[in-house]
Amino acid sequence: MNHKNGFNPLSRTTAHRRAMSRNMVTSLFRYERITTTKSKALEVRKSAEKLITRAKEDTVHNRREVAKFIADEKVLNKLFTEIGPRMKERNGGYTRVLKLGYRQGDAADVVILELVDYKLETEKAEKQEKPAKKAAPKAAPKAAPKAESAKTKKTAESKSKDAAPAKAKKETEKKPEAKKAAAKKTESKAE
Repeated sequence: MNHKNGFNPLSRTTAHRRAMSRNMVTSLFRYERITTTKSKALEVRKSAEKLITRAKEDTVHNRREVAKFIADEKVLNKLFTEIGPRMKERNGGYTRVLKLGYRQGDAADVVILELVDYKLETEKAEKQEKPAKKAAPKAAPKAAPKAESAKTKKTAESKSKDAAPAKAKKETEKKPEAKKAAAKKTESKAE
């Protein structure tokens, strides 16, 4: 019996199907996450998992076998140096399919095909922001008065008006002291 040995031809010729599969697998390894239809994802997943299994052991033979399917040397190198070693302990199941919903134009079932250990960029950004947030409160008290004065111009203007008479009073108080000091200097010179 030949149960579960078939594949989905995806209504394409053999050459078109093979080229599409190679392109999608290359994109999957390059970006580690792609969005496509469910039927395409399930077909691409089969070949991607076989290639990852080959990449777990970096030999010349395995590189040549995988290079038959992946033409891009950078992606091939990434598969053998990064992705393969990351999946070393895992026995199959290297990819996951996440359902997104239905496409507007033709109501096709759209999914995300990604590697199991894929990390979102937003998660990376949040981790980087957390240390910055811890450092920010220390600097915040110094910056807060500047921000408050910029927000409330009226109160700042009224404060400056109140401060101006106070400065004038201090200056008038200093003037007699200055006069006294000048008088002492003139007296010392006269003597």
